[in-house]
Amino acid sequence: MTAENSGTQPKTESHDPEFPQAFLSFMRQGWREDPLTVAPLPEVPNYAKRRAALSEAFPGETLIIPSGNEKVRANDTDYHFRPGSDFFYLTGDHDPDSVLILHPSGSGHDAVLYTRQRNSKDTDRFFRDRNGELWVGRTHTLAEKSTELGLPAAALHDLGRALAGAAPGRTRVLRGLDPNVDRAILPYEPDRSRLRDRELTHVISELKLVKDEWEIAQLQAAIDATVRGFEDVARVLPADRGVKERLLEGVFGLRARHDGNDVGYATIVGAGPHATILHWVRNNGVTVPGELLLMDMGVEGHNLYTADVTRTVPVNGVFTPLQRQVYDIVHASQEAGIDAIRPGVVFRDVHKVCMRVLAEGLHDLGLLPVGVDQAMADDSTVYRRWTLHGFGHMLGIDVHDCSAARNETYREGELKEGFVLTVEPGLYFQPEDELVPEELRGVGIRIEDDVLVTADGCRNLSAGLPRSSGEVEQWLAAQREAGPRLPG
Repeated sequence: MTAENSGTQPKTESHDPEFPQAFLSFMRQGWREDPLTVAPLPEVPNYAKRRAALSEAFPGETLIIPSGNEKVRANDTDYHFRPGSDFFYLTGDHDPDSVLILHPSGSGHDAVLYTRQRNSKDTDRFFRDRNGELWVGRTHTLAEKSTELGLPAAALHDLGRALAGAAPGRTRVLRGLDPNVDRAILPYEPDRSRLRDRELTHVISELKLVKDEWEIAQLQAAIDATVRGFEDVARVLPADRGVKERLLEGVFGLRARHDGNDVGYATIVGAGPHATILHWVRNNGVTVPGELLLMDMGVEGHNLYTADVTRTVPVNGVFTPLQRQVYDIVHASQEAGIDAIRPGVVFRDVHKVCMRVLAEGLHDLGLLPVGVDQAMADDSTVYRRWTLHGFGHMLGIDVHDCSAARNETYREGELKEGFVLTVEPGLYFQPEDELVPEELRGVGIRIEDDVLVTADGCRNLSAGLPRSSGEVEQWLAAQREAGPRLPG
């Protein structure tokens, strides 16, 4: 288990000095105990409802969902911790090493959160341990955490006994998050156990498909912050000279940290031909007036729901005729996809709608080696040379939310009211692609919005940013006229 469980010495920094006895004695005295005012989080009923739904899916079985551990970045520095999405979805707890266990009880389950005890001033850990309060600040007692989350909390050192008592063959584990838990609950009949554990991931993902009102509000707040972040970037993007992609990444990152928890994923700032690289996250290029700039950016809110928005803009403020022609094809594809979304429509059919518009546009550009219908045929799909990816994905507490849901409920399933998904078609002409005219090489365009499925259609949650080519030009000019601003 962890150091807390094993009784090892406090985890200290490699450069720490030794602790003479006189210093230790002096540090143990003269401290005031300040209480921490806590109250139940307003979203506690949401978490309880989700746990109840999960309980109903697996009667009589022990369910184990870890938060995950801190990850080493280099030597003795860690990455900023973010809890596992499924764990947070069920608890609202942000801390590492925690483990949620649903213990079967009668017709349901008793939920217990096993979590770190406070490193208070009752022991030397508060100043000797890197997780002590002089290092990381005041932390919750078990009672305080229980009050805030509306969930019984137990000390992490009790987790070993709880895991040891889990019945083989009647326990499911969300694996890959906490190696200590994975080792403690060895697969029982390995092939069957792996299937059972996968069923747990499927069910949690499928519970996450329909967003409740609170979740939609969280997403809208993250998207609204993202809109402000795009405005911040546009206001520092010069029309007449180049700036580093990392400057723009940093400006958006400032907004994300100020208005939310962080960025929801690695920010993509692709200037010129970098826009043709789908996951361009090096961001070490420079903008060039006359070229396009693709930005795929999203703020992750304080409750970890994330936006995912992409805009492509002309650096100098005006599309060239060819840039506009390609942009308008992508915009028409996105419009067709958004117009198709409503309850009962099959997810994959939205993809086909978007891709047909792109294929028709590629045909108009004289690029397809065959007709549109043949290019779209399942045994061909040659149009994909320039489209590369699907039309979108589910969005929520993960940027690629519900990814473990079964095909029949997600990619081959019907959309339902409360689903939130992205619509993000694109066209990408690689710089070295000799099958396209030279003037198209290095042009990449994607337009991405976040859409809520409603009772009779859908609502674009990211409509605060313009999408058509003319509106993008007007918006960019207006932001530049307004000038730079600090978040506030």
